[in-house]
Amino acid sequence: MGLRESFRAGLARQLGHPSGLRGRIVGAMLNRRNRAAVVKAVAALELSGTEQALDIGFGGGLGLGLLLRKTATVQGVEISKTMLDRARGTFRREIAAGRLVLSGGPMTALPLDDGSVDAIVTTNTVYFVDDVDLAFAEVARVLSPGGRFVLGVGDPDLMGRAPMLVDNGFRIRPLSELEAALTAAGLTPLRHEEFAHSGLGFHLLVTRK
Repeated sequence: MGLRESFRAGLARQLGHPSGLRGRIVGAMLNRRNRAAVVKAVAALELSGTEQALDIGFGGGLGLGLLLRKTATVQGVEISKTMLDRARGTFRREIAAGRLVLSGGPMTALPLDDGSVDAIVTTNTVYFVDDVDLAFAEVARVLSPGGRFVLGVGDPDLMGRAPMLVDNGFRIRPLSELEAALTAAGLTPLRHEEFAHSGLGFHLLVTRK
C-alpha cells in the first residue's frame, strides 16, 4: 500500500471511530464539513422547545450544540471515547446543569430506557453499522409514541464511486433498503429531503413513530 492509500485508509477508519489526537482533529473537521447537513437534520425534527432529544453518533458535537439551543434536555450517545471526552470538555456547563447527558454505546444497543426521548437525529453513522434492522429497532424502542427520527446519509450512488470509502469498510446501502428497514422497525416515513452537500448529494429520511 502506497503512502496516499495508507493515509486514505487511516482517515476512513477515523471517520468511523475517531480516536486519539487524530480523532480530535477529525472531530473538528467533521463539524466544519458536515455543518449544512447537521443543521438541516436538526431543523427537520421541528422541535418546539419542550422535547428531550437524542443525537446518536454525535462525533464533533455540532448536533449537540444545535439541539441544546432548541430543546429542553439532550442525550448524546457515541461509540468513540475520544469524541465523548471532547464533548464533555466542550459542554461541561450544560452537563453540570443537567441539560445534557452523554453515554457511550453503539447504535444497536442504546443505553436509554424505552420511550425516553421525543426526537432523535443521526447523520453519517449507518455506514458503520452492520445490522441496520437492529439499529432502527433500538431507535424505535427509545422513541416515545409520536416522536420523530431523522436519518441523514450521503447519496449512496455517489459514495459508491469513492474508492476510499468502498475499500475501507463503509457499508453503503441503497436508500430503498434503509427506507424498508425504517418501516419494518415501526417508523413511519413523513418525507424525504435531498440537497447538495460537500460535492455529494445528501438525503434526510424523516420518520415518526
